[in-house]
Amino acid sequence: MTHTTLISCAELRALHDPLIIEVSFDLADTDAGERAYGAGHIPGAFYLHLDRDLCGDKTGPDGAFRGRHPLPTRDTFAALLRRLGLTAGRQVVAYDRQGGPYAAHLWWMLRWMGHAEVAVLDGAWDGELTPALPTAAPSNWQPGAPLVSQIDAATLLARLGRVRLIDARAAERFRGDVEPLDKAAGHIPGASNRFFKDNLGPDGRFKPAEQLRAEFAALLAPYAAADVVHQCGSGVTACHNLLAMTHAGLGDGVLYPGSWSEWSSEPARPIAKA
Repeated sequence: MTHTTLISCAELRALHDPLIIEVSFDLADTDAGERAYGAGHIPGAFYLHLDRDLCGDKTGPDGAFRGRHPLPTRDTFAALLRRLGLTAGRQVVAYDRQGGPYAAHLWWMLRWMGHAEVAVLDGAWDGELTPALPTAAPSNWQPGAPLVSQIDAATLLARLGRVRLIDARAAERFRGDVEPLDKAAGHIPGASNRFFKDNLGPDGRFKPAEQLRAEFAALLAPYAAADVVHQCGSGVTACHNLLAMTHAGLGDGVLYPGSWSEWSSEPARPIAKA
């Protein structure tokens, strides 16, 4: 059985030869996730670091800032996936220890590379952990056509008012009360706020698909998925909302990878508050 959104601990145990990848991370302590992985992780899991492995150049060819966590080139990311042993059709399972935002980002990136067989571990792992490092068998895997869509800042600016824009940051950052990371406080005009943690229940697992469908349908109406743009601070936690929306059966939205970190770096772009 192939898993394409979420996977339970029991379902993970039942898989034959999955590629398991931990992406735990802490914006305030960028080595914390790797330390936790080193102390003990799901047996067979590899670790990828958000800054080191999953980002590209922060400055574009024109010298403009691309955001705090811009996407790497597809060629660079494909080479990394080959080193981990990815093969066509192999089930990938991504997980983190922060409720899934970094795992959802990797989920989106695999789909961006044309690999559909990827799922996020739903909730915390309930089995043994090991400090033993796995050994990869490099492959000759090649990416396919992207299964997801993205939008750049210029295109988004031109389409403001004609797309449903969803911001995954915490409410206080969305309103502009505080801004601990980026150039300016506030949000992109016309955006609605859906804090990514609102996708989770009290047990730390994603809410049932029916509940997510009802919550997102009320937020998105009357827009179709192709006209729903997701963003956050740097294009990472927005993927949690994208995953929730896809798991709910509402289709695939569009990611703005540069997100607020890129948007707010250019004074000419409009900013809203409250």
